[in-house]
Amino acid sequence: MPRTALRICPLCEATCGLTLTIEGTAVTGARGDRQDVFSRGFICPKGAAFGALDADPDRLRTPLVRRDGELRKATWEEAYEAIATAVPALVQEHGNQSVGVVLGNPNVHTMAGALYPPLLLKALGTRNLFTASTLDQMPKHVSSGLLFGDPFAVPVPDLDHTDFLLLLGANPVESNGSLCTAPDFPGRLKALRARGGTLVVVDPRRTRTARLADRHLAPRPGSDALLLAALAHTLLAEKLAAPAHLEERTEGLEELGQALARFTPEAVAPACDLPAAEIRALARDLAAAPTAAVYGRIGSCTVEYGTLASWLVDVLNILTGNLDKPGGALFPLPAAGPRPRPAGPGKGFSLGRWRSRVGGHPEAKAELPIAALAEEIETPGEGRIRALIAIAANPVLSAPDGRRLDAALAGLDFMVSVDPYLNETSRHAHVVLPPPPPSQSAHHDFAFNGFAIRNQARYTRAAVPLDADRLDECEIHARLLLAVSGTHDATAEAAAAVDESVIHATLAKETADPHSPLHGQDPARLAGLLTGDSGPERRLDLMLRLGPYGDQFGAGPAPEGAGAALSLEQLLAHPHGIDLGPLRPRLPGVLRTRSGRIELLPDPIAAELPRLRAALAERPASLVLVGRRHLRSNNSWLHNVPALTGGSNRCTLQVHPEDADRIGLTEGGRARITADGGSLDVPVEVTDTVRTGVVSLPHGWGHDRDGARLSVASADPGVNVNQLLDGTRLDPLSGTAVLNGFPVELTPLP
Repeated sequence: MPRTALRICPLCEATCGLTLTIEGTAVTGARGDRQDVFSRGFICPKGAAFGALDADPDRLRTPLVRRDGELRKATWEEAYEAIATAVPALVQEHGNQSVGVVLGNPNVHTMAGALYPPLLLKALGTRNLFTASTLDQMPKHVSSGLLFGDPFAVPVPDLDHTDFLLLLGANPVESNGSLCTAPDFPGRLKALRARGGTLVVVDPRRTRTARLADRHLAPRPGSDALLLAALAHTLLAEKLAAPAHLEERTEGLEELGQALARFTPEAVAPACDLPAAEIRALARDLAAAPTAAVYGRIGSCTVEYGTLASWLVDVLNILTGNLDKPGGALFPLPAAGPRPRPAGPGKGFSLGRWRSRVGGHPEAKAELPIAALAEEIETPGEGRIRALIAIAANPVLSAPDGRRLDAALAGLDFMVSVDPYLNETSRHAHVVLPPPPPSQSAHHDFAFNGFAIRNQARYTRAAVPLDADRLDECEIHARLLLAVSGTHDATAEAAAAVDESVIHATLAKETADPHSPLHGQDPARLAGLLTGDSGPERRLDLMLRLGPYGDQFGAGPAPEGAGAALSLEQLLAHPHGIDLGPLRPRLPGVLRTRSGRIELLPDPIAAELPRLRAALAERPASLVLVGRRHLRSNNSWLHNVPALTGGSNRCTLQVHPEDADRIGLTEGGRARITADGGSLDVPVEVTDTVRTGVVSLPHGWGHDRDGARLSVASADPGVNVNQLLDGTRLDPLSGTAVLNGFPVELTPLP
């Protein structure tokens, strides 16, 4: 008889609750969990295809180890033995910096990806960390770090209560949102308008999100920072700025006005290709709204001035008095996050504490630009990366100049991939460690609850028992940590000791903290109180108990408004989750700047503004490219599921009819597109959903390399848009690759 089980969807940032139908050990259906406290039954096509993804026959079942130049099936013991033999020897001979680590986007969708990579990096002692953040949201982390002193203090729009939402470079109707975890984003936007609110979308494409809007502005791509600067200038020049409750907690307001003095609507209008009157009207409407939120995402991050645009988003929220205000932009308080600390000066946030060996790129949030990975592998000299550990990462497709990186990976002395597929990147590995399908993994969203529009806590255990020949994903990571440390005995028992070590270290630190309610208590006794069937569950229990809603092991009163104090037992008793209430004001407690205030014009931002002013005089390129997201896809890792292919999920070059006529392109024909990194031949889709002077090609395609085992994706491979980039175009403050708004040339093909 079929049975049902609950599972939080791991396929995008919306984190919807699913009800799975299971026959034997196979997931035969997925629908939205109507009792889920957060998603209330919402589901998208990706979630509905959960079973097909889970059962994909191309998923690897056993480890692979390279022997005589070929990847062959191996036992787990053989795989870890190979790692324990190779990595420590390379480190001993060439030093800690000879190892690099790449973390891909799917890491934030798993418990293992949150719990173990920090331990791995500490064990390796390397500064060569590259992640998908420098292809996505790093500008927001940098701007938040500079403004608030904490790169993880990212305010999110209060979607369910705002009166006015200004949305830039985001298409949440199709992507389900990003750095704003909100199940049923489309429904929430419709509800905003239904209650009399206003939605303004800024995007060079008339996306499905833009079609919902009261007003759609289509500026020239890459001009977001100029537009936002003009809005801020107008608020200040027309004395519409009203920081209200924020004024006493903010410094640099007068200096900000001076710094933005030249960014008048009239000055930026030619570069943005928007009428100055329309820019002024938008600023006035933003100021007049009872509550408002400005929200910018990947389209405003992955551009030349991505950090400035991200900074200006929150500058506008501050100037209108909408930061840390219901209906504005608020700071979430995740259940497994740290307890709020007393307000006061902090350590602040610094950039460039070290630089990459070859290009001299400054670190940001302890990460280096992933666009610099190839040069760090291929350039001889001390500190060259000789071994690489790639966890859920496919930078050959996701990073600029995949051909160069492809060749560089082939020259590594040793490479480990933790990946369920043999894809364009993992095909270079010497050892591949495949995690089990998502139905066989437990789930709690450590990352996305930090960006959720409502505070809540949910946990689902594995819906299907782990196959006998597989390892749990958390155990795979723990044993990898032991192997790179030189422990040949990377057994299940040793892996469990990794979690216990973390638990005891955390409790030792907590009980030694004079500000903790657990100060002076016995760490061993507290560890004995933890519940859970595994090390990861015990660590989750610990984080919940020590968190802002936790029971503090009974050492203090239950947190106000949290209901029953949280623990793992509480979550298990509430399988559809526990609602912890709407977002609430949290300032000044979130501030960790050295001044203890919002630093409105930090020095790195002030130093970058002259470069933005210089852009006012630049002549824009006649044709630029932007990416696009698909409802049935997520970067490069869902193209192998038949249920998610076809329809609108196509790799075509969208061109406006006027540009098509001018260049000589036709619907269904082909064109050659050329940029810094080379050329691609692509099918043409003529559509007025892109503005003139703009073409659009989706991200994550190019599944045509020999050695990958992706039968569905390779049948319709598409082209890799990032091959048009050579990796030299970066946002200098964050190291983020410029993936949008770069110049291209088009020529028709027969």
